[in-house]
Amino acid sequence: MTHVTLPQLGTFQVAESVTDVRLFVASAKRHGLSVAFVPTMGALHAGHVSLIERAQSECGCVIVSIFVNPQQFGPNEDFSRYPRPRELDIEICRRAGAQLVFYPAVETMYPAGFQTFVEVAGISDILEGRTRPGHFRGVATIVTKLLLTVQAERAYFGQKDYQQQTLIRIMARELGFPTEIITCETMRDSDGLAMSSRNAYLNPTERKAGLCLFQALRIAKQRVLQREQSIGEIRTAMRQYVEATPGAELDYAVIVNPNTLVELIHVEPQMVALIAARFGSTRLIDNIVLETPGSWSWNENKHLSVSLRSWSAG
Repeated sequence: MTHVTLPQLGTFQVAESVTDVRLFVASAKRHGLSVAFVPTMGALHAGHVSLIERAQSECGCVIVSIFVNPQQFGPNEDFSRYPRPRELDIEICRRAGAQLVFYPAVETMYPAGFQTFVEVAGISDILEGRTRPGHFRGVATIVTKLLLTVQAERAYFGQKDYQQQTLIRIMARELGFPTEIITCETMRDSDGLAMSSRNAYLNPTERKAGLCLFQALRIAKQRVLQREQSIGEIRTAMRQYVEATPGAELDYAVIVNPNTLVELIHVEPQMVALIAARFGSTRLIDNIVLETPGSWSWNENKHLSVSLRSWSAG
């Protein structure tokens, strides 16, 4: 599109250039609207819709980006086959209440000769980073570019990618981004499987096996509620459950500090269990927030969007 104006009620637009997005945002802010941003890689599902709807309920204007970022895929990962249902994704955004979809080409985000990257040391090298070298450098770089493009008051991320949202919080705090990072609870299918675009790769047998991740996390939560004091015992119970599931190839099952992702030695009032495994050619991740009995009662989503928000602000 060549000219962007603030849409009136019921209108909807798609932009492919950074300039058009910035013109749109400037117009929205001149009209006194707060701007919310939901970055995605497309192949949208109900989890993405929940992010857009929450953003719409809290801000006057919602922008969604759809960009399959090549920089966060490894050489043996699924970049070429990652689903890209452009028209369906755009329609989902429109119905969910977004006002603008930013749908850039790879050349727009990474022009010829591009050589600047953002890297968050330490947290990029553990867990997902250990399994997928370079992945978080790609994530940090594209999120930086998108946050600078949109300059929203708030940006919304899902809890399912717990390490990713933690890294983004650290990056936003340390680089001084004015955008508030909001983390929203994981959306699940009726059987408990965390919603993910990659679930589409699973055949029926693999999908059934994938349920072991959430079941293992529930075991960890139950052990904590029963006042189990040994982190090692809880971790072992998670691992054994997944390893006993036919078709599941466990990567890791750990219990960490919710802000630093450092693995814990002793039970603490607030913890997060993180788990990852491969099912056929598809790799799934999941997590659950753990709270010891007698600790201050808190809602998982409220904790993530308020308590961690305060932590990220220093």
